Amino acid sequence: MEIKSDFLVIGTGIAGLTFALKAARYGTVSLLSKRSVRESATYYAQGGIASVLSKEDTFDEHIKDTIYAGAGLCDARIVDLVVKDGPARIQELIDRGVKFTSRHNGSATELDLGKEGGHSKRRIVHAEDLTGRAVEEALVSSVEADQNIRIYENHIAIDVITHSKFVGGSGEDSAWGAYALDKTTGEVHTFLAKATVLATGGAGKVYLFTSNPDVATGDGIAMAYRAGADIADMEFIQFHPTCLYHSKAKSFLISEALRGEGGILRLKDGTAFMKGHHRMEDLAPRDIVARAIDFELKKSGDDCVYLDMTHRPAVFIKERFPNIYSKCLEFGIDITATPIPVVPAAHYICGGVRTDVNGETSIKRLYAIGETACTGLHGANRLASNSLLEALVFADKASEDAVRLLKERGAPIPAIPSWETGGAVESEEAVVISQNWDEIRRFMWNYVGIVRSDKRLERAKRRIDLLKSEINEYYWDFKITNNLVELRNIATVAGLIIDSAMQRKESRGLHYNIDYPEKNDRDFLKDTVVNIRERV
Repeated sequence: MEIKSDFLVIGTGIAGLTFALKAARYGTVSLLSKRSVRESATYYAQGGIASVLSKEDTFDEHIKDTIYAGAGLCDARIVDLVVKDGPARIQELIDRGVKFTSRHNGSATELDLGKEGGHSKRRIVHAEDLTGRAVEEALVSSVEADQNIRIYENHIAIDVITHSKFVGGSGEDSAWGAYALDKTTGEVHTFLAKATVLATGGAGKVYLFTSNPDVATGDGIAMAYRAGADIADMEFIQFHPTCLYHSKAKSFLISEALRGEGGILRLKDGTAFMKGHHRMEDLAPRDIVARAIDFELKKSGDDCVYLDMTHRPAVFIKERFPNIYSKCLEFGIDITATPIPVVPAAHYICGGVRTDVNGETSIKRLYAIGETACTGLHGANRLASNSLLEALVFADKASEDAVRLLKERGAPIPAIPSWETGGAVESEEAVVISQNWDEIRRFMWNYVGIVRSDKRLERAKRRIDLLKSEINEYYWDFKITNNLVELRNIATVAGLIIDSAMQRKESRGLHYNIDYPEKNDRDFLKDTVVNIRERV
């Protein structure tokens, strides 16, 4: 089946939904969601959105904090843009009905602003500790009410449709939509559009332990790479320092906001250890805290460290962190009386599809926004709660540019062939998928994790090259399934992470190689950029 619209948006987190709502004022939108429309990393975001919203804070302070965390690789122009545009984007969410937590200040009511690691001021706007859910619900309600937006749930995009591959011609390439699998029927549909937006989120499922939901398999990054777009800074994987360590807790995140409200990281014997790792102690940037925990666990042989909130009043903890309090209680942990067992887990990818100031990729008519994109904001390490801010700002910028594109480059969509299965048959060897999936995630955790070395990266490289060959053969022999598409994508993303990490012969931000423990500004004060066309 062929489905045409003015805009195709793949992904339904804060970035995709915001773009869809803004673009729908000027044309029709097809909105693809891999599962239900609400299932995204946004929905599970706890902490909040960083923005300058108080008189005690300034744009310059937020810019300074962002650039410091980014370890020299932030694009100063993008940082300035995102930080200064923040308050307007927050106000838009409030106007859409997002109820952020507020507090009374005398006779006035004002937003309750939190503080997180790496921030010099209180600037995190939040909805208790369920910010993402509040934002997602408000945006989904608006999307469902919009007559110009058609939602396609249970559709997983397979590949971007490019002019060079399906129409022909030379020179500057452009995108005309994507092929997508309807998981309910097993059919592959052709979604055509004059502007295509990748808003598929991150790639945490490339790693064995992650705070990400199951949908985070790097689909947009892998699709863009196969289409020929530039991919940048894939070596910078942010490991959140504090995920709940419990056999029955599936990657439940313990928000950084707890440390912002006085939480102290301790060893099993009660020793507070962050003072020996950074001047900001427990409020140090995430890369430093994650490495510190990794160092202490390797040193002690313990399974976890502990985040202690017991010195704060119980009533404050229950009111400020009701979701975390109740969730931990389900596992027998009363965080008002007992320190929380925590470990690092893969959380956020600072690299992604390289974009310009408007969110457009190196392929015309193809945009990338949210965690899928590498805009230049985060550099080598993302400052806490800057991710949702970036998604809002670039959804706004990309929608403006895509609308302009439709007006100025209003060429008709060319004829595109339907998906062909060729000689592919139903697979009777699904075990191949589960085996390869598990193997990739394990060696990525062990060899390409928080601390790396040349030898570990070489081992990972040999394994991923072999597995990618096996997966590619399987892909062409058997009919498409959701699990096969996701396996193909995590293999592609894993390969990009490994290759990028091998190129950076230094330690910077989230990339730490024990063979090169120092920064090397002379040779590596630059982005790592890869493109499939350069490897053919």
